[in-house]
Amino acid sequence: MKNRIVYADNAATTKVSPEVMNAMYPLFMNGYGNASSVHSMGRSARRVVEDAREKCAKAIGAEPSEIYFTSGGTESDNWAIRGVCRKLAVKGKKHIITTAIEHHAVLDMCKRMEKQGFEVSYLPVNELGTVSPDAVENAIREDTALVTVMYANNEIGTIQPISEIGEICRKHGVLFHTDAVQAVGNVNIDVKSQNIDLMSVSGHKIHASKGIGLLYIKKGLAIDNFMTGGAQERNRRAGTENVPAIAGFGVAMEIAAREVSAKVARLTPLRDRLIDGILELPHTRLNGCRDRRLAGNCNISIEGIEGESLLLMLDMNGICASSGSACTSGSLDPSHVLLALGLSHEIAHGSLRLTIDTDTTEEDVDYILEKVPAVVNRLREMSPLWEKIKKEKE
Repeated sequence: MKNRIVYADNAATTKVSPEVMNAMYPLFMNGYGNASSVHSMGRSARRVVEDAREKCAKAIGAEPSEIYFTSGGTESDNWAIRGVCRKLAVKGKKHIITTAIEHHAVLDMCKRMEKQGFEVSYLPVNELGTVSPDAVENAIREDTALVTVMYANNEIGTIQPISEIGEICRKHGVLFHTDAVQAVGNVNIDVKSQNIDLMSVSGHKIHASKGIGLLYIKKGLAIDNFMTGGAQERNRRAGTENVPAIAGFGVAMEIAAREVSAKVARLTPLRDRLIDGILELPHTRLNGCRDRRLAGNCNISIEGIEGESLLLMLDMNGICASSGSACTSGSLDPSHVLLALGLSHEIAHGSLRLTIDTDTTEEDVDYILEKVPAVVNRLREMSPLWEKIKKEKE
């Protein structure tokens, strides 16, 4: 029987905050006009949308006219890559640069572009999950259409040298896109000073609702439209606006940008306690960079166990965690991110990702550090491979 519930899977999704809910609820019940309608309720809805657009723009150092609302990070990533490539293909630019540890929203779209005649360079990362800016620069060619490197990894929490990569892309006249889904609210972002041309953001990672996000597109940059069939989003993304979700998203972006420093200051000590506590178990290793890391991310490989069994037993104890990206949780394959770090299939299969957030307490961390070792030790006792692993390590 579960004694308590500790939610430690915030990289997968976060709960909607009271502030966001308060912004959304009246728009379901009273202000439900179509933002494209000319009557008073439609005009009122339009004002809500444009107010949220201003908040989102301010949060990342952009202009409101550069913000396009989408259904979330996956759509934004798809639109950025496909939109740029289709536009530049006619100019003979059919080369994409990305990394081996991107979210599948990027990797799968790159694979699709390969089937359409594009060449993709998948840059390796070091053992900490960091891509070298020099490697990015060395990979740029005359026919490079786009560089797409995620701001912070969703599995291991490593923060990439985005400003340096942006500067390199600007120097060579190559467009730069970053998936910042995990980064918003955890780092200070300024798309202008960091030379970012396109950036993806998702609402449900920052306490807004699911099904809302944005794509920042630098002013003057022409890319193919994502959908046709209406004049919404300045003729670039058709479909009736989800006004309540957009309103909540604007509030969430405003709060996320305002509270970065406070969030990092509060979560970093809790995260470090989690990391240090679990690493006391023998034959464990931290995945990702210790310093350039999202404040709420703890990803550790634990030898001698299967990640799925660990998650199920933790869930029986009321701890909600994951072994990697929630978008690939149904896959039996080990994480492509962990394999890119150089881990073996066996070790990658035994990974545990704990992602905490502003509601996480010291007592929650105490509870996790009580239950994880107990569950790990029980699973190891049941594993026929554990004795072999111990002997090999001696």
